[in-house]
Amino acid sequence: MTAAPYNYSYIFKYIIIGDMGVGKSCLLHQFTEKKFMADCPHTIGVEFGTRIMEVHGQKVKLQIWDTAGQERFRAVTRSYYRGAAGALMVYDITRRSTYNHLSSWLTDARNLTNPNTVIILIGNKADLEAQRDVTYEEAKQFADENGLLFLEASAKTGENVEEAFLEAAKRIYQNIQDGSLDLNAAESGVQHKPSAPQGGRLNADSQPAKEGCSC
Repeated sequence: MTAAPYNYSYIFKYIIIGDMGVGKSCLLHQFTEKKFMADCPHTIGVEFGTRIMEVHGQKVKLQIWDTAGQERFRAVTRSYYRGAAGALMVYDITRRSTYNHLSSWLTDARNLTNPNTVIILIGNKADLEAQRDVTYEEAKQFADENGLLFLEASAKTGENVEEAFLEAAKRIYQNIQDGSLDLNAAESGVQHKPSAPQGGRLNADSQPAKEGCSC
């Protein structure tokens, strides 16, 4: 039987990292299900979600690994950093301790991912402005100094959640187009899927088949 065409052109692997309780799982759930989980349980080890997005006219399947923030799981979750094309590094704007720990998370991300991994800093819980403990300006400065993309978002209201995943995907796609990301490298975190069974060549103009499920 002839294999059906893929309904996406690329797979991008993402990881979500940051302290426990900053809302990593809630961000993932809001992105994949368009819902807010009020009583989001703490992740044990890793959880997984997928969604297909359109990036510069191409259908891209995001495979997202949500890692536990607790120190006792760090040895387990570090193995998921390898081969990530994108990393969402999350802190809670109402808890300065989660911001202060970003340097440690960034060190792990830099050491365990490939040099072209796109890292975006996410200040979550932007809906809790009255309880803010970290200013936008200082987080933006941290991001700029470390070459990171930066957004504040709210997993509760959905503000900037879509944009966070999309901005990282746009940067990854740009890296593919300009040749700085080698698709043949195992650690690139990107797989190219032809839009027709006989295809296989990287072609920015190819039109993928219509979008179906994001399973």
